Amino acid sequence: MNHPRSAAEPVAAVAAPEAAGVLEEAAETPGASGRRGAALVPIALVVGGVLSVQFGSAVAALLMPKAGPLGVVTLRLAVAALVLMAVCRPRLRGHSRADWGTVVAFGVAMGGMNNLFYEALHRIPLGIAVTLEVLGPLALSVIASRRLASLLWAVLALAGVALLGGGGFDRLDPAGAAFALGAGVMWALYIVFSARTGRRFPQADGLALAMVVAAALSLPLGVLESGSKLLVPTTLGLGAAVALLSSVLPYTLELMALRRLPASTFAVMMSLEPAIAAMAGFFILGQALSTTDALAIALVIGASVGAVRGTRPARPGGRARRREVRKARTPAE
Repeated sequence: MNHPRSAAEPVAAVAAPEAAGVLEEAAETPGASGRRGAALVPIALVVGGVLSVQFGSAVAALLMPKAGPLGVVTLRLAVAALVLMAVCRPRLRGHSRADWGTVVAFGVAMGGMNNLFYEALHRIPLGIAVTLEVLGPLALSVIASRRLASLLWAVLALAGVALLGGGGFDRLDPAGAAFALGAGVMWALYIVFSARTGRRFPQADGLALAMVVAAALSLPLGVLESGSKLLVPTTLGLGAAVALLSSVLPYTLELMALRRLPASTFAVMMSLEPAIAAMAGFFILGQALSTTDALAIALVIGASVGAVRGTRPARPGGRARRREVRKARTPAE
């Protein structure tokens, strides 16, 4: 989820009002229809990435009985790191200490997010795990907004979580819910440091290096849990498939999309992940959701979309600039 916008703050991957303003002005200038058509390309990239990562998570759940959650994470991150390093061939020299600190923090957040999420996925349904996880980026959106209205979205999200818990999470594995919430915290950190990494490293170099860090941190955990099971050919094959579906393909697609798509639009689309995860869980894992679960997921999605859209403040001088554009297009009398 790298975001290369040089002027953006750490929360840029959740809200970038200035980017949205640029699109508004573009829509009022000649040739805007062509630009709108080009804007569909990064949107398609984001949708493809979300589908890939969630169906990859469903395949990972099928692999867990053979390799365990930590073993699956190790295979996923190790294979992804090898592929990205071979394809990207990132330059190792010429980076400052701050650059390396940023990419290491990105890798730690990535590794923590994956390990915690897979522990959750081992215990609770995929759609519910992603719904709880998405609370991390939602909280980041609310903080970025600094508006009273954002608290209403937070309350809506908490109502959805309460529905999922059935009044106390009695029907959910408490450890699974805790792991999913922890993964959400790491996801928020992932957004912050992926944005910084995208500004400091060209192309996907930072992503490749961060993936190596995440794989190195996960390797001891996976070996301790699964040992020689990780070397079984079928397990290796499925692990490689999970790596391509859940890491290499979606991360690369999202990186490409964020170089041409406003981060606020990206964040709104990412809010749909719980619904897509529930769909993947149903088709691949046979995890049907109750009406209450579906309503809870809808509440969290609605809160996420509302919070992200609420982070866009009015642009100073925006109307004046639009009047100038219209004046310039008006024939002289």
